[in-house]
Amino acid sequence: MDWRDEGCIIAVRAHGETAAIIEVFTAAHGRHAGVVRGGASRRMAAVLQPGSQVAVSWAARLSEHMGVFAVEPLQSRAGLMGDRLALAGLNAICAMLHVALPEREPCPALWRVTMALLAAIENGRDWPGDYLRWEALLLEELGFGLDLGRCAVTGTREGLVYVSPKTGRAVSAAGAGDWAVRLLPLPAVLLGQGQASAAELAQGFAVTGHFLDRGLAPVLQGRPLPAARQRLLELLATF
Repeated sequence: MDWRDEGCIIAVRAHGETAAIIEVFTAAHGRHAGVVRGGASRRMAAVLQPGSQVAVSWAARLSEHMGVFAVEPLQSRAGLMGDRLALAGLNAICAMLHVALPEREPCPALWRVTMALLAAIENGRDWPGDYLRWEALLLEELGFGLDLGRCAVTGTREGLVYVSPKTGRAVSAAGAGDWAVRLLPLPAVLLGQGQASAAELAQGFAVTGHFLDRGLAPVLQGRPLPAARQRLLELLATF
């Protein structure tokens, strides 16, 4: 059993004295783990960093085995180390992919958007709104997608300002009525409309966080969402 693919390293841990186990989010094989022999060496440690873009070759005797990776560096994102916000964004992406994605299931749409988001962060473009919408896409990939196209009550596509915390469907101001206080605010940035203020981003992350918490409950088993995500939200609140 063997294959070659391109991926982004999302997690690294030591394995014995000289090896490492890495998780890579790949284009065609999803989130995939494997052993890197010699991964603890100084030379390889510089390559095996979360966020690094790599070409990987995976081999194993049987498909259910963890297998071994041969890794070739394609692109380092070490330059983000000097930018607190950019580094927090990178760490949040890696942490969310690690905890949320089922192993070895391809997610081609999420892969393409993730690579574009990482490029935006690296290039210093205004990316926090893109990250918020990336979380919404992650929910969709997990089968818990939000339905923000029309009001769940009236069917209108206009004036959508709330999200039902139960169904994930949009609700208009007219359709909310007395139930408005029980609904989540729906900021325009989550609909892909314009730039977002810190307050709108916070509203958007409250929506995606609510459904990520609920959807990932079997995986989290009472634990909160990754701390890296919370650190990003706290930093964004100060900008």
